Amino acid sequence: MLKKKIFHYLKELVFIVIFMSVVANLLSIYKSQTLNQEPLQLKEFKLIDNSTYIPDPTKPIIIHFWATWCPTCKLEASNIEYLSQYYNVITIAVNSGSDYEIHNYLQEHDLHFKVVNDKNSQLSKLFKIQAYPTTFIYDAKQNLRFSEVGYTSTLGLFIRMFFI
Repeated sequence: MLKKKIFHYLKELVFIVIFMSVVANLLSIYKSQTLNQEPLQLKEFKLIDNSTYIPDPTKPIIIHFWATWCPTCKLEASNIEYLSQYYNVITIAVNSGSDYEIHNYLQEHDLHFKVVNDKNSQLSKLFKIQAYPTTFIYDAKQNLRFSEVGYTSTLGLFIRMFFI
């Protein structure tokens, strides 16, 4: 009897997880439709440490929009951190305070990825961002191959990069 109840609840839990995953992916697809779909025009980025980052133009690039005040962004930050060790990754912190405040946030959370401070939301407007986090993946020819609004797992990002 107890085994039946446990099996029933596990089955229900699996159903809920699958259902929520499908709903989250459908929402992401819907929200991604309004994003900028043009090839990447930016060739260099001014980082919060005042250096300039020029991504390798022969490799794909991940551009990740996030904010220090965004709870989902905090959950996803370690995924982006991990990928930044293997790929061209540039992150854009939107409405997240001064360069110094963002630097402190990165230190507190042991994050080392490259960050542009989008203080006035100019880049987020250019990319037509409406929610955070939002991730773009461009191929080596700077064509958009993938965009995601909301949380993306490390595995999901690796799989997407594998097919580019």
